[in-house]
Amino acid sequence: MRFALQPILQGKLLTLRPLRPDDFPALFAVASDPLIWEQHPARDRYKEDVFREFFRGALDSCGAFAVLDSSDGRIIGSSRYHNYKPDESEIEIGFTFLARKYWGGTYNREMKELMLRHAFQFVNSVVFLVGPNNLRSQKAMEKIGGVRIAPRLNASGQMNVVYEITAAAFQQAGN
Repeated sequence: MRFALQPILQGKLLTLRPLRPDDFPALFAVASDPLIWEQHPARDRYKEDVFREFFRGALDSCGAFAVLDSSDGRIIGSSRYHNYKPDESEIEIGFTFLARKYWGGTYNREMKELMLRHAFQFVNSVVFLVGPNNLRSQKAMEKIGGVRIAPRLNASGQMNVVYEITAAAFQQAGN
């Protein structure tokens, strides 16, 4: 079975659907908040030219989602599948951000659970690369059951903290 990188994923709070070119204005409205990026390695991603490059990369990845609040259909963030390694039965989930109004765990947890549930139909392991100074994201990963493993270099050559969730651990947690 082929890994579908951009299905529509529906939860109680969120809908994740494939990112489209016409999502730029709504997604940039969310991403233009500098506080979203204050602990992120790309601290200037709130700037339109920098975000435009990020958005182009998201579209080119063919694994990116627009994250919508199910109550009103408004775009509140984005995430994506990345770096699928079928031979290692592994994929990354990353490039995730949410509007600050949705911080605090409930929305992030549902988003990650939807993505994990889908991914575990195709792989045994999902990893998350987090910037070493991004303590907010590291805490969020621990809240959803991520286990810290050996650090890795990302595509830009930066060393990242890595969290892993296995299919067995996800199922054992009752998901």
